[in-house]
Amino acid sequence: MDQINAPQTFDLAIGGMTCASCVLRVEKSLGKVPGVTSVAVNLGTETAHLEADSTTSLPALITAVENAGYSATTRAAARPATGHRELYELIAAAVLSTPLMLGMVLHLPGWLELALATPVQFWLGARFYGAGFKAARAGAGNMDLLVALGTSAAYFLSAYDFFAGAGPLYFESSAVVITLIRLGKYLEGRAKRDAAKAVSSLTKLRPSMAHILGKSDVPLAAVRRGDVLELRPGERVPVDGVILEGMGSFDESHITGESLPVVHAAGATVLAGAMNLDAVLTMRVTAQPGETLLDRMARLIDAAQSSKPKVQRLADQIAAAFVPIVLVIALITLGGWLLAGASAATAIINAVSVMVIACPCALGLATPAAILAGTGVAARYGILIRNADALEHAAKVNLVVFDKTGTLTEGKPKLCGTQSFCSQDADVLSNIAAALAAADTHPLSAALRRSAVEPALFVRALPGRGVEGLVGGVRYILGSRRLVEDAGGSVPVSTLPATASLSYLALADGTVLAAFAFADTVRAGAKAAITRLGEMGCEVMLLSGDRTAAAFAIGAELGITEIIAEAAPEQKLLVIGAKRTSGQVVAMVGDGVNDAPALAKADLGIAIGTGADVALETADFALLRPEPMLVADALDLSRKIWATLRQGLFWAMIYNFVGIPLAAFGVLSPMVAGAAMAASSVCVLGNALRLTRWRPA
Repeated sequence: MDQINAPQTFDLAIGGMTCASCVLRVEKSLGKVPGVTSVAVNLGTETAHLEADSTTSLPALITAVENAGYSATTRAAARPATGHRELYELIAAAVLSTPLMLGMVLHLPGWLELALATPVQFWLGARFYGAGFKAARAGAGNMDLLVALGTSAAYFLSAYDFFAGAGPLYFESSAVVITLIRLGKYLEGRAKRDAAKAVSSLTKLRPSMAHILGKSDVPLAAVRRGDVLELRPGERVPVDGVILEGMGSFDESHITGESLPVVHAAGATVLAGAMNLDAVLTMRVTAQPGETLLDRMARLIDAAQSSKPKVQRLADQIAAAFVPIVLVIALITLGGWLLAGASAATAIINAVSVMVIACPCALGLATPAAILAGTGVAARYGILIRNADALEHAAKVNLVVFDKTGTLTEGKPKLCGTQSFCSQDADVLSNIAAALAAADTHPLSAALRRSAVEPALFVRALPGRGVEGLVGGVRYILGSRRLVEDAGGSVPVSTLPATASLSYLALADGTVLAAFAFADTVRAGAKAAITRLGEMGCEVMLLSGDRTAAAFAIGAELGITEIIAEAAPEQKLLVIGAKRTSGQVVAMVGDGVNDAPALAKADLGIAIGTGADVALETADFALLRPEPMLVADALDLSRKIWATLRQGLFWAMIYNFVGIPLAAFGVLSPMVAGAAMAASSVCVLGNALRLTRWRPA
């Protein structure tokens, strides 16, 4: 039998990347390692995420990165960059370069210019030589190679003229260019760290210790499912669990985005990272460290920030060919000026300007910077984004399809009427229904459950229709009209309210025994959310499995005119497929459990709820608060992220298209070119960081 190679994932911290061409080279090197199936390298986070089979080893991956000229460690072993060394070196470069700039007016002696420029070139500029040499050795080019060649040309030309005693000196060009680029990289590093705070801020919500009831405090890693913990006022909940005793207020704003404290009593679920404000409580652990909602949120955000939309993959390919093209343009500039009769010094300086101004840094940072900042602020307000491609779809959505129960309504229906169609006692029928409902997850079943009733045996869920099981040796079904009709029965005329949601209890052959009516309330803010979506240019549709009268009653209350009711899961798929075929970009909003097929079929699946497993694992967007307005907020933020991303790419491209010709024709000096190159990256990052000021409506 052939051996099965189980898939595995690797997350590496990559050191030494400076531009988009570096990203593509690392991806190519890792992609050549046997067993690797996919690679995503992110310049913004300086990380690599890989999928591979069981034959791939971590040392082989690290070796591949090192052979490409970069360093690699596991994400866990990587030390967070603080930027202190970069700041000290930047100050040193500024101190040495400032006299050279003033020397353009004060005319410093040549020996002093040489003394000031040399440490800048070979000490503070050493990083460009090292990274540029590694890139050249690997048969590729990057920003460091351009800077090293350009500043070296200016420095050695000046050194030759100084010792030969002829010609002007350009030491200020080489030194100031290095200083300005170091300034740009320092500001870039600060901006990237600010944008990447989303995951680190989540990890800081975890306390390091937990109080096990009746025992001494233990490290968080020692907590196990089933342990009983004591929660004390002013401390954060260490893991997900259920309150056993007590009642208290919790601040969950860092997790769900809910700004007001939430009151939880015995039986309620509390989430890791929530702040216990005012009571001593006990809780039973339901998810140990590594499995909590907080942990899954961090993994999801990290995955989203490491992913790439298609447009960035194209930008990376452009950047890979960019450096060789720039070198050719620099040579053409050099030759052109010499042929035009200019001095060698003039020709070299103009070629230096071309190499300095042409940098693919901004091109490589435009997308990851926008995604870093956008996904971070989204998570702050309870919006989890699965990947970068989902952002593109969300930005283009023009039709939002809502499920009804648990989405536009509270999802906590109450039993408001019962009608019997047989001679059996009504209480007996209710107990049978309660037994079937005991193992069912549908919101309607929750209203039928009775604590004293034993669950049915051999229960089988029938998605979109109901449930069946054995009670007292008899097989029953409980669910929709369609379930009864599929079993061969027919639904009798009911006197229950026309606008109520109905469930039918029947024998396995379809003989209806009773009907149960449920009333649900519309969520606060649902109508405002529908209105806002319309103002954003989105059509809204209600697609429900509930009976027609109930669906149309909710639709009328909310102002939704396009309604399809009594839709089975396969019908929902057909409706969404037809809308997509007609050219609309469809977002499906459901509770993340009953609507999983429809969520997957839509261009964008939005699971609205409180972080159910299926929401975090399958939906493109997961909204941690069951508020319909959050749907509009998510689409609004997606549009802003996508616009920022496109703006960054546009200006990065335009900057080079305009700057390179100006430098080639001698309009820009190397110093101005260096300042412009540094400014391009800082501007792209600054524009992306504006997203952190976004607030929900």
